[in-house]
Amino acid sequence: MSGMGITSNSTIENFRNVNGPLLDIRSPKEFNQGHLPGAINLPLFSNEERAAVGTTYKKQGRNKAILLGLKFTGPKLLSLKKSLENHKVNYEINTKLTNESSLRLYCWRGGMRSASIAWLADLLDLKPVVLKGGYKAYRQWVLKQFEKEWPLKLVAGRTGTGKTDLLLSLVKKGFSVIDLEGLANHRGSSFGALGLPTQPSTEHYENLLAEALEMCSANEPSGIWLEAESSNLGRCRIPQSLFSQMKKAPVVEISRSLNERVQQLVDVYGHQGKEALQEATLRISRRLGPQRTNQAISAISKGQWNLACMAMLDYYDRCYDYELERSPKRQTVDISGLSPDLAAEKLIALGLVENQPFTTVDISNS
Repeated sequence: MSGMGITSNSTIENFRNVNGPLLDIRSPKEFNQGHLPGAINLPLFSNEERAAVGTTYKKQGRNKAILLGLKFTGPKLLSLKKSLENHKVNYEINTKLTNESSLRLYCWRGGMRSASIAWLADLLDLKPVVLKGGYKAYRQWVLKQFEKEWPLKLVAGRTGTGKTDLLLSLVKKGFSVIDLEGLANHRGSSFGALGLPTQPSTEHYENLLAEALEMCSANEPSGIWLEAESSNLGRCRIPQSLFSQMKKAPVVEISRSLNERVQQLVDVYGHQGKEALQEATLRISRRLGPQRTNQAISAISKGQWNLACMAMLDYYDRCYDYELERSPKRQTVDISGLSPDLAAEKLIALGLVENQPFTTVDISNS
């Protein structure tokens, strides 16, 4: 190994276009709070070590903090070396970009942590590229995405009409769609988290949304479709600037028969367990009122899922009707009896979804 390469410091715009594994050098706590989607956490310090270095820096100065950092890092050099090499090899095997990739590295501000790992990667001829300004620069890029004007269009409908299924059918047909609920791991009601993975932080949810918008913009779409939502999906909050645009966007409202809606809800929630369903019902008991709450709890305890849904649908329908009245433009389409794919085709045939498909947007909430 020559070790004669020159570490490249890249702006966020260029960094995003570099081929290679994406490594987040920050502590696990920082990573879990939010990171570049697709990044792998390769922490230079543990949570406790990072806190100790930070405290030393504040109380004893930079040199003492560096010495402590070296003490923590020294025993890890061999394992870090192996990890860096393995990540690059695995990436090149998976992408078939042999010798054409770089190690993409970032820490909080593109400072000593990423520079230290870049130094090691450079010695190993792994062609490191460091994000200038680090994760902080990325977050500035994220927030700027929500200030842009986007051609948003919304699908609305009462609970159980299958809005998410319809949007996913539009994705399969190549239209630009962002699944707000899918990225948040939450369906938006008191029952919304049942059966889904842990939600990301609001910060990381913003990262995922920004990436999804950017991927849509590459297609130059005439419309980006989202589900009409409240501003909060569990603990995830839609950025205010984006939500303001959503409130002004044209709306296509879908409707289904009551029986279909109930069956849809039974299919989604009926297998989640009586205890979890009762807890979710009790969380909205004040809004349901004592009579509907008791009806729903009793029906759940007996496994009478249809009756439990009926006891709560009136409440959710009234909430929905109140919110939708604020929509400036709305067209209603009855999709009763239609599968999600056929419902999507009906919207296209009616000219409500422009027959101008683009590359499918696919972004995981990793």
